[in-house]
Amino acid sequence: MDLFEYNRQQQMKKEAPLAARMRPDTLEEFVGQKHILGEGKLLTRAIQADRLSSVIFYGPPGTGKTTLARIIANTTKSAFEQLNATTSGMKEIKEVVDRAKMRIGMNAERTILFIDEIHRFNKTQQDALLPHVEEGTVILVGATTENPYFEVNKALVSRSIIFELMPLETEDIAILLRRAVKDETKGYGYLSIDIPEESIMFLADRANGDARAALNGLELGVLTTPPDADGVIHIPLDVAQECIQKRALQYEKDGDNHYDTISAFIKSMRGSDPDAALYYLAKMIYAGEDPKFIARRIVICASEDVGNADPHALQVAMAAAQAVQFVGMPEGRIPLAQAVTYVASAPKSNAAYMGVEKALQDVRNIKIKSVPNHLKDTHYRGAKDLGHGTGYLYAHDFPGHYVKQQYLPDELVGKVYYEPTENGVEKRIGAYLRHLKESE
Repeated sequence: MDLFEYNRQQQMKKEAPLAARMRPDTLEEFVGQKHILGEGKLLTRAIQADRLSSVIFYGPPGTGKTTLARIIANTTKSAFEQLNATTSGMKEIKEVVDRAKMRIGMNAERTILFIDEIHRFNKTQQDALLPHVEEGTVILVGATTENPYFEVNKALVSRSIIFELMPLETEDIAILLRRAVKDETKGYGYLSIDIPEESIMFLADRANGDARAALNGLELGVLTTPPDADGVIHIPLDVAQECIQKRALQYEKDGDNHYDTISAFIKSMRGSDPDAALYYLAKMIYAGEDPKFIARRIVICASEDVGNADPHALQVAMAAAQAVQFVGMPEGRIPLAQAVTYVASAPKSNAAYMGVEKALQDVRNIKIKSVPNHLKDTHYRGAKDLGHGTGYLYAHDFPGHYVKQQYLPDELVGKVYYEPTENGVEKRIGAYLRHLKESE
Protein backbone atom coordinates (compact mmCIF):
# COMPACT_ATOMS: atom_id res chain seq x y z
CA MET A 1 0.00 0.00 0.00
CA ASP A 2 1.49 3.37 -1.04
CA LEU A 3 1.25 6.62 0.93
CA PHE A 4 -1.61 7.98 -1.19
CA GLU A 5 -3.72 4.83 -0.67
CA TYR A 6 -3.00 4.94 3.08
CA ASN A 7 -4.07 8.59 3.29
CA ARG A 8 -7.21 7.84 1.25
CA GLN A 9 -8.22 5.04 3.62
CA GLN A 10 -7.56 7.19 6.70
CA GLN A 11 -9.70 9.99 5.25
CA MET A 12 -12.51 7.55 4.45
CA LYS A 13 -12.46 6.31 8.03
CA LYS A 14 -12.96 9.87 9.30
CA GLU A 15 -15.83 10.52 6.87
CA ALA A 16 -17.44 7.07 7.17
CA PRO A 17 -20.94 6.73 8.65
CA LEU A 18 -21.10 6.36 12.43
CA ALA A 19 -22.01 2.66 12.15
CA ALA A 20 -18.81 1.99 10.20
CA ARG A 21 -16.63 4.07 12.53
CA MET A 22 -17.97 2.34 15.63
CA ARG A 23 -17.10 -1.18 14.51
CA PRO A 24 -15.25 -2.92 17.40
CA ASP A 25 -11.59 -3.69 16.77
CA THR A 26 -11.21 -6.47 19.33
CA LEU A 27 -13.27 -9.33 20.76
CA GLU A 28 -13.40 -7.49 24.10
CA GLU A 29 -15.26 -4.61 22.41
CA PHE A 30 -17.69 -6.88 20.55
CA VAL A 31 -21.24 -6.84 21.92
CA GLY A 32 -23.76 -9.67 21.68
CA GLN A 33 -23.68 -13.15 20.07
CA LYS A 34 -22.74 -14.81 23.36
CA HIS A 35 -23.91 -18.16 22.00
CA ILE A 36 -20.85 -18.26 19.72
CA LEU A 37 -18.52 -15.70 21.34
CA GLY A 38 -18.89 -16.35 25.05
CA GLU A 39 -15.92 -17.27 27.18
CA GLY A 40 -14.50 -20.63 26.16
CA LYS A 41 -16.64 -20.88 23.01
CA LEU A 42 -15.08 -22.48 19.93
CA LEU A 43 -15.02 -19.31 17.80
CA THR A 44 -13.54 -17.22 20.61
CA ARG A 45 -10.79 -19.79 21.22
CA ALA A 46 -10.01 -20.08 17.50
CA ILE A 47 -9.69 -16.30 17.04
CA GLN A 48 -7.63 -15.81 20.21
CA ALA A 49 -5.29 -18.68 19.30
CA ASP A 50 -5.08 -17.52 15.67
CA ARG A 51 -6.02 -21.06 14.59
CA LEU A 52 -9.11 -20.28 12.56
CA SER A 53 -10.36 -22.81 10.02
CA SER A 54 -12.78 -21.93 7.21
CA VAL A 55 -16.00 -20.43 8.58
CA ILE A 56 -19.19 -18.85 7.24
CA PHE A 57 -21.01 -16.21 9.27
CA TYR A 58 -24.73 -16.26 8.54
CA GLY A 59 -27.31 -13.83 9.89
CA PRO A 60 -29.43 -10.74 9.26
CA PRO A 61 -27.91 -7.29 8.59
CA GLY A 62 -26.36 -5.37 11.46
CA THR A 63 -25.54 -8.37 13.64
CA GLY A 64 -21.73 -8.22 13.38
CA LYS A 65 -20.67 -10.50 10.49
CA THR A 66 -18.31 -8.01 8.85
CA THR A 67 -17.18 -6.76 12.26
CA LEU A 68 -16.10 -10.27 13.22
CA ALA A 69 -14.10 -10.52 10.01
CA ARG A 70 -12.34 -7.23 10.81
CA ILE A 71 -11.56 -8.45 14.33
CA ILE A 72 -10.03 -11.57 12.81
CA ALA A 73 -7.98 -9.32 10.51
CA ASN A 74 -6.73 -7.31 13.50
CA THR A 75 -5.95 -10.44 15.53
CA THR A 76 -4.36 -12.83 13.08
CA LYS A 77 -0.71 -13.01 12.09
CA SER A 78 -1.81 -14.48 8.77
CA ALA A 79 -2.18 -12.34 5.68
CA PHE A 80 -5.73 -11.02 5.36
CA GLU A 81 -7.42 -10.50 2.00
CA GLN A 82 -10.92 -9.17 1.42
CA LEU A 83 -13.36 -9.44 -1.50
CA ASN A 84 -16.95 -8.37 -1.90
CA ALA A 85 -18.91 -10.83 -4.02
CA THR A 86 -21.09 -8.05 -5.44
CA THR A 87 -18.11 -6.33 -7.11
CA SER A 88 -15.50 -9.09 -7.49
CA GLY A 89 -15.20 -11.85 -10.07
CA MET A 90 -12.93 -14.62 -11.33
CA LYS A 91 -10.06 -12.20 -11.98
CA GLU A 92 -9.97 -11.02 -8.36
CA ILE A 93 -10.27 -14.59 -7.03
CA LYS A 94 -7.31 -15.69 -9.15
CA GLU A 95 -5.21 -12.74 -8.00
CA VAL A 96 -5.89 -13.49 -4.33
CA VAL A 97 -5.11 -17.19 -4.78
CA ASP A 98 -1.85 -16.37 -6.62
CA ARG A 99 -0.73 -14.10 -3.78
CA ALA A 100 -1.67 -16.77 -1.23
CA LYS A 101 0.41 -19.38 -3.05
CA MET A 102 3.35 -16.99 -3.18
CA ARG A 103 3.16 -16.38 0.59
CA ILE A 104 3.10 -20.12 1.30
CA GLY A 105 6.10 -20.68 -0.97
CA MET A 106 8.18 -17.78 0.36
CA ASN A 107 7.30 -17.57 4.07
CA ALA A 108 4.97 -20.50 4.82
CA GLU A 109 2.42 -17.75 5.69
CA ARG A 110 -1.29 -18.51 5.75
CA THR A 111 -3.86 -16.31 3.97
CA ILE A 112 -7.31 -15.63 5.37
CA LEU A 113 -9.75 -14.61 2.63
CA PHE A 114 -12.86 -12.75 3.75
CA ILE A 115 -15.69 -12.73 1.20
CA ASP A 116 -18.60 -10.47 2.07
CA GLU A 117 -22.01 -11.38 0.58
CA ILE A 118 -20.55 -14.73 -0.51
CA HIS A 119 -23.96 -15.91 -1.69
CA ARG A 120 -23.67 -13.36 -4.51
CA PHE A 121 -20.93 -15.42 -6.15
CA ASN A 122 -22.38 -17.65 -8.87
CA LYS A 123 -21.78 -21.40 -9.02
CA THR A 124 -18.73 -21.06 -11.27
CA GLN A 125 -17.10 -18.53 -8.97
CA GLN A 126 -17.80 -20.64 -5.88
CA ASP A 127 -16.48 -23.74 -7.66
CA ALA A 128 -13.28 -21.83 -8.47
CA LEU A 129 -12.71 -21.24 -4.75
CA LEU A 130 -13.31 -24.81 -3.69
CA PRO A 131 -9.96 -26.49 -4.50
CA HIS A 132 -7.99 -23.66 -2.84
CA VAL A 133 -10.10 -23.90 0.33
CA GLU A 134 -9.80 -27.68 0.27
CA GLU A 135 -6.01 -27.57 -0.13
CA GLY A 136 -5.62 -24.89 2.55
CA THR A 137 -4.22 -22.31 0.14
CA VAL A 138 -6.72 -19.87 1.69
CA ILE A 139 -8.73 -19.98 4.91
CA LEU A 140 -12.23 -18.87 3.93
CA VAL A 141 -14.23 -16.46 6.06
CA GLY A 142 -17.58 -15.92 4.36
CA ALA A 143 -20.43 -13.62 5.38
CA THR A 144 -23.99 -13.93 4.11
CA THR A 145 -27.51 -12.83 4.97
CA GLU A 146 -28.88 -15.87 3.11
CA ASN A 147 -29.04 -19.43 4.37
CA PRO A 148 -25.69 -20.92 3.25
CA TYR A 149 -27.20 -24.40 3.06
CA PHE A 150 -29.29 -23.13 0.13
CA GLU A 151 -27.18 -20.35 -1.38
CA VAL A 152 -23.57 -21.55 -1.02
CA ASN A 153 -21.87 -24.44 -2.82
CA LYS A 154 -22.52 -27.61 -0.77
CA ALA A 155 -18.85 -28.59 -0.99
CA LEU A 156 -17.79 -25.19 0.41
CA VAL A 157 -20.34 -25.49 3.22
CA SER A 158 -19.14 -28.98 4.10
CA ARG A 159 -15.57 -27.66 4.48
CA SER A 160 -16.62 -24.73 6.69
CA ILE A 161 -18.04 -24.28 10.15
CA ILE A 162 -21.34 -22.37 9.98
CA PHE A 163 -21.91 -19.79 12.73
CA GLU A 164 -25.39 -18.29 12.83
CA LEU A 165 -25.58 -14.73 14.20
CA MET A 166 -28.86 -13.69 15.82
CA PRO A 167 -30.52 -10.24 15.92
CA LEU A 168 -28.98 -8.27 18.77
CA GLU A 169 -30.82 -7.83 22.03
CA THR A 170 -32.20 -4.35 22.75
CA GLU A 171 -29.77 -3.87 25.65
CA ASP A 172 -26.81 -4.87 23.45
CA ILE A 173 -27.74 -2.15 20.97
CA ALA A 174 -28.23 0.35 23.81
CA ILE A 175 -24.64 -0.37 24.94
CA LEU A 176 -23.39 0.46 21.44
CA LEU A 177 -25.42 3.70 21.36
CA ARG A 178 -24.07 4.85 24.73
CA ARG A 179 -20.56 3.99 23.56
CA ALA A 180 -21.04 6.03 20.37
CA VAL A 181 -22.17 9.08 22.35
CA LYS A 182 -19.11 8.93 24.64
CA ASP A 183 -16.32 7.76 22.30
CA GLU A 184 -14.17 10.80 21.44
CA THR A 185 -12.21 9.07 18.69
CA LYS A 186 -14.79 7.15 16.66
CA GLY A 187 -18.05 8.50 18.02
CA TYR A 188 -19.47 11.83 19.23
CA GLY A 189 -17.59 12.17 22.51
CA TYR A 190 -16.08 15.46 21.26
CA LEU A 191 -19.60 16.98 21.16
CA SER A 192 -21.93 17.94 23.99
CA ILE A 193 -24.91 15.64 23.51
CA ASP A 194 -27.84 15.36 25.85
CA ILE A 195 -29.71 12.17 25.04
CA PRO A 196 -31.96 10.72 27.78
CA GLU A 197 -32.13 6.99 28.42
CA GLU A 198 -35.65 6.78 26.99
CA SER A 199 -34.35 8.05 23.62
CA ILE A 200 -31.53 5.49 23.63
CA MET A 201 -33.91 2.66 24.50
CA PHE A 202 -36.37 3.78 21.83
CA LEU A 203 -33.67 3.74 19.14
CA ALA A 204 -32.40 0.38 20.39
CA ASP A 205 -35.86 -1.18 20.43
CA ARG A 206 -36.95 0.20 17.04
CA ALA A 207 -33.78 -1.12 15.38
CA ASN A 208 -35.20 -4.64 15.76
CA GLY A 209 -31.85 -6.31 16.40
CA ASP A 210 -29.94 -4.31 13.75
CA ALA A 211 -27.15 -2.26 15.35
CA ARG A 212 -26.51 -0.41 12.10
CA ALA A 213 -30.09 0.89 11.98
CA ALA A 214 -29.86 2.19 15.55
CA LEU A 215 -26.51 3.94 14.97
CA ASN A 216 -27.83 5.44 11.74
CA GLY A 217 -30.78 6.83 13.70
CA LEU A 218 -28.46 8.34 16.33
CA GLU A 219 -26.27 9.84 13.61
CA LEU A 220 -29.29 11.40 11.90
CA GLY A 221 -30.40 12.94 15.17
CA VAL A 222 -26.96 14.42 15.94
CA LEU A 223 -26.36 15.78 12.44
CA THR A 224 -29.79 17.36 11.99
CA THR A 225 -30.32 18.84 15.47
CA PRO A 226 -28.77 22.28 15.96
CA PRO A 227 -27.05 22.87 19.32
CA ASP A 228 -28.62 25.26 21.81
CA ALA A 229 -27.01 28.53 22.99
CA ASP A 230 -24.64 26.54 25.21
CA GLY A 231 -23.55 24.28 22.36
CA VAL A 232 -25.51 21.25 23.62
CA ILE A 233 -27.30 18.96 21.14
CA HIS A 234 -30.52 17.72 22.72
CA ILE A 235 -32.10 14.49 21.43
CA PRO A 236 -35.32 14.03 23.40
CA LEU A 237 -37.73 11.20 22.68
CA ASP A 238 -39.69 13.06 19.98
CA VAL A 239 -36.48 13.69 18.03
CA ALA A 240 -35.45 10.03 18.38
CA GLN A 241 -38.88 9.00 17.11
CA GLU A 242 -38.39 11.11 14.00
CA CYS A 243 -35.03 9.48 13.33
CA ILE A 244 -36.47 5.95 13.19
CA GLN A 245 -40.09 6.35 12.22
CA LYS A 246 -40.47 2.77 11.04
CA ARG A 247 -39.22 -0.31 12.83
CA ALA A 248 -36.48 -2.05 10.87
CA LEU A 249 -37.68 -5.52 9.88
CA GLN A 250 -35.43 -8.41 8.91
CA TYR A 251 -37.50 -9.45 5.92
CA GLU A 252 -36.39 -10.08 2.35
CA LYS A 253 -38.88 -11.42 -0.15
CA ASP A 254 -36.54 -14.15 -1.32
CA GLY A 255 -34.77 -14.83 1.99
CA ASP A 256 -35.23 -17.01 5.06
CA ASN A 257 -37.34 -14.46 6.89
CA HIS A 258 -39.86 -14.49 4.05
CA TYR A 259 -40.24 -18.28 4.23
CA ASP A 260 -40.17 -18.39 8.04
CA THR A 261 -42.86 -15.71 8.30
CA ILE A 262 -45.21 -17.23 5.74
CA SER A 263 -44.71 -20.62 7.41
CA ALA A 264 -45.63 -19.17 10.81
CA PHE A 265 -48.59 -17.38 9.20
CA ILE A 266 -50.04 -20.59 7.72
CA LYS A 267 -49.36 -22.64 10.84
CA SER A 268 -51.11 -20.01 12.98
CA MET A 269 -54.23 -20.17 10.80
CA ARG A 270 -54.09 -23.97 10.80
CA GLY A 271 -53.63 -23.92 14.58
CA SER A 272 -56.74 -21.73 15.07
CA ASP A 273 -54.84 -18.75 16.52
CA PRO A 274 -56.29 -15.64 14.84
CA ASP A 275 -54.13 -13.29 16.95
CA ALA A 276 -50.86 -14.84 15.81
CA ALA A 277 -52.14 -15.05 12.22
CA LEU A 278 -53.00 -11.32 12.27
CA TYR A 279 -49.54 -10.49 13.62
CA TYR A 280 -47.78 -12.33 10.79
CA LEU A 281 -50.19 -10.79 8.28
CA ALA A 282 -49.31 -7.33 9.63
CA LYS A 283 -45.59 -8.12 9.50
CA MET A 284 -45.82 -9.10 5.83
CA ILE A 285 -47.90 -6.04 4.95
CA TYR A 286 -45.48 -3.78 6.84
CA ALA A 287 -42.50 -5.30 5.02
CA GLY A 288 -44.13 -4.76 1.61
CA GLU A 289 -45.00 -8.37 0.77
CA ASP A 290 -47.08 -8.84 -2.40
CA PRO A 291 -50.73 -8.93 -1.20
CA LYS A 292 -51.60 -11.38 -3.99
CA PHE A 293 -49.06 -13.81 -2.55
CA ILE A 294 -50.65 -13.46 0.89
CA ALA A 295 -54.14 -13.95 -0.56
CA ARG A 296 -53.08 -17.11 -2.38
CA ARG A 297 -51.77 -18.62 0.85
CA ILE A 298 -55.06 -17.84 2.62
CA VAL A 299 -57.03 -19.51 -0.19
CA ILE A 300 -54.85 -22.63 0.01
CA CYS A 301 -55.20 -22.79 3.80
CA ALA A 302 -58.98 -22.37 3.55
CA SER A 303 -59.19 -25.45 1.36
CA GLU A 304 -56.34 -27.56 2.74
CA ASP A 305 -56.87 -27.00 6.46
CA VAL A 306 -60.54 -26.00 6.80
CA GLY A 307 -62.05 -27.82 3.87
CA ASN A 308 -65.58 -29.12 4.34
CA ALA A 309 -65.57 -28.42 8.07
CA ASP A 310 -66.63 -24.94 6.94
CA PRO A 311 -67.07 -24.64 3.16
CA HIS A 312 -67.67 -20.89 3.55
CA ALA A 313 -63.98 -20.41 4.42
CA LEU A 314 -62.94 -20.92 0.80
CA GLN A 315 -65.63 -18.48 -0.35
CA VAL A 316 -64.44 -15.83 2.12
CA ALA A 317 -60.80 -16.38 1.09
CA MET A 318 -61.60 -16.12 -2.63
CA ALA A 319 -63.70 -13.01 -2.04
CA ALA A 320 -60.80 -11.43 -0.14
CA ALA A 321 -58.38 -12.27 -2.96
CA GLN A 322 -60.70 -10.56 -5.46
CA ALA A 323 -61.28 -7.62 -3.13
CA VAL A 324 -57.54 -6.99 -2.79
CA GLN A 325 -57.17 -6.77 -6.56
CA PHE A 326 -60.26 -4.54 -6.77
CA VAL A 327 -59.46 -2.00 -4.03
CA GLY A 328 -55.66 -2.30 -3.90
CA MET A 329 -53.49 -1.47 -0.92
CA PRO A 330 -53.45 -0.19 1.78
CA GLU A 331 -57.23 -0.77 2.03
CA GLY A 332 -56.71 -4.34 0.86
CA ARG A 333 -55.39 -5.17 4.31
CA ILE A 334 -59.00 -5.07 5.59
CA PRO A 335 -60.46 -7.95 3.50
CA LEU A 336 -57.20 -9.84 4.03
CA ALA A 337 -57.64 -9.49 7.81
CA GLN A 338 -61.28 -10.60 7.52
CA ALA A 339 -60.29 -13.72 5.60
CA VAL A 340 -57.38 -14.51 7.93
CA THR A 341 -59.50 -14.31 11.07
CA TYR A 342 -62.32 -16.34 9.48
CA VAL A 343 -60.00 -19.12 8.31
CA ALA A 344 -58.10 -19.16 11.61
CA SER A 345 -61.32 -19.30 13.65
CA ALA A 346 -63.08 -21.91 11.48
CA PRO A 347 -63.31 -25.59 12.46
CA LYS A 348 -60.55 -27.57 10.77
CA SER A 349 -60.42 -30.61 8.52
CA ASN A 350 -57.83 -31.79 6.03
CA ALA A 351 -59.92 -34.82 5.06
CA ALA A 352 -60.48 -33.68 1.46
CA TYR A 353 -56.81 -32.83 1.01
CA MET A 354 -55.64 -36.14 2.47
CA GLY A 355 -58.23 -37.97 0.40
CA VAL A 356 -56.93 -36.65 -2.91
CA GLU A 357 -53.34 -37.37 -1.81
CA LYS A 358 -54.25 -41.02 -1.14
CA ALA A 359 -56.10 -41.22 -4.46
CA LEU A 360 -53.08 -39.80 -6.29
CA GLN A 361 -50.87 -42.48 -4.75
CA ASP A 362 -53.20 -45.15 -6.15
CA VAL A 363 -53.28 -43.45 -9.54
CA ARG A 364 -49.48 -43.61 -9.60
CA ASN A 365 -49.06 -47.10 -8.18
CA ILE A 366 -52.06 -49.24 -9.21
CA LYS A 367 -52.70 -50.24 -12.79
CA ILE A 368 -56.37 -49.76 -13.64
CA LYS A 369 -57.75 -51.57 -16.68
CA SER A 370 -60.81 -49.44 -17.29
CA VAL A 371 -63.59 -47.27 -15.94
CA PRO A 372 -66.54 -49.55 -15.03
CA ASN A 373 -68.57 -50.23 -18.15
CA HIS A 374 -71.86 -48.89 -16.79
CA LEU A 375 -70.21 -45.49 -16.03
CA LYS A 376 -68.81 -44.97 -19.52
CA ASP A 377 -70.14 -42.28 -21.84
CA THR A 378 -72.94 -43.30 -24.18
CA HIS A 379 -73.13 -40.28 -26.45
CA TYR A 380 -70.46 -40.91 -29.04
CA ARG A 381 -71.12 -43.09 -32.09
CA GLY A 382 -70.97 -46.82 -31.40
CA ALA A 383 -70.83 -46.46 -27.62
CA LYS A 384 -74.12 -48.25 -26.99
CA ASP A 385 -73.16 -51.01 -29.40
CA LEU A 386 -70.12 -51.59 -27.18
CA GLY A 387 -72.37 -51.85 -24.15
CA HIS A 388 -71.23 -48.59 -22.61
CA GLY A 389 -73.65 -47.32 -19.98
CA THR A 390 -75.53 -50.59 -19.78
CA GLY A 391 -76.84 -51.19 -16.28
CA TYR A 392 -76.26 -47.63 -15.06
CA LEU A 393 -78.72 -46.62 -12.33
CA TYR A 394 -79.82 -42.96 -12.37
CA ALA A 395 -79.72 -41.88 -8.71
CA HIS A 396 -82.60 -39.41 -9.02
CA ASP A 397 -84.98 -42.24 -9.98
CA PHE A 398 -84.66 -43.75 -6.50
CA PRO A 399 -85.93 -42.75 -3.04
CA GLY A 400 -83.70 -40.21 -1.37
CA HIS A 401 -81.92 -39.75 -4.72
CA TYR A 402 -79.53 -42.56 -3.85
CA VAL A 403 -78.98 -46.08 -5.03
CA LYS A 404 -76.14 -48.48 -4.27
CA GLN A 405 -73.89 -48.83 -7.27
CA GLN A 406 -70.20 -49.48 -8.03
CA TYR A 407 -68.35 -46.31 -8.97
CA LEU A 408 -64.71 -47.16 -8.27
CA PRO A 409 -62.77 -49.27 -10.80
CA ASP A 410 -62.75 -53.00 -10.06
CA GLU A 411 -59.20 -52.85 -8.74
CA LEU A 412 -60.15 -50.28 -6.08
CA VAL A 413 -63.51 -51.53 -4.82
CA GLY A 414 -63.71 -50.99 -1.08
CA LYS A 415 -61.11 -48.21 -1.00
CA VAL A 416 -61.94 -45.25 1.22
CA TYR A 417 -60.31 -41.91 0.40
CA TYR A 418 -62.59 -39.37 2.06
CA GLU A 419 -62.97 -39.78 5.82
CA PRO A 420 -64.97 -36.83 7.18
CA THR A 421 -64.00 -35.53 10.58
CA GLU A 422 -66.36 -34.71 13.44
CA ASN A 423 -65.66 -30.97 13.04
CA GLY A 424 -68.11 -28.34 11.85
CA VAL A 425 -70.20 -29.04 8.76
CA GLU A 426 -68.15 -32.15 8.07
CA LYS A 427 -69.72 -33.87 11.06
CA ARG A 428 -73.07 -33.63 9.25
CA ILE A 429 -71.48 -34.81 5.99
CA GLY A 430 -70.03 -37.85 7.75
CA ALA A 431 -73.36 -38.69 9.34
CA TYR A 432 -75.12 -38.46 5.96
CA LEU A 433 -72.58 -40.77 4.28
CA ARG A 434 -72.90 -43.31 7.10
CA HIS A 435 -76.70 -43.14 6.75
CA LEU A 436 -76.42 -43.95 3.05
CA LYS A 437 -74.26 -47.00 3.72
CA GLU A 438 -76.58 -48.22 6.46
CA SER A 439 -79.58 -47.93 4.12
CA GLU A 440 -78.04 -50.15 1.47
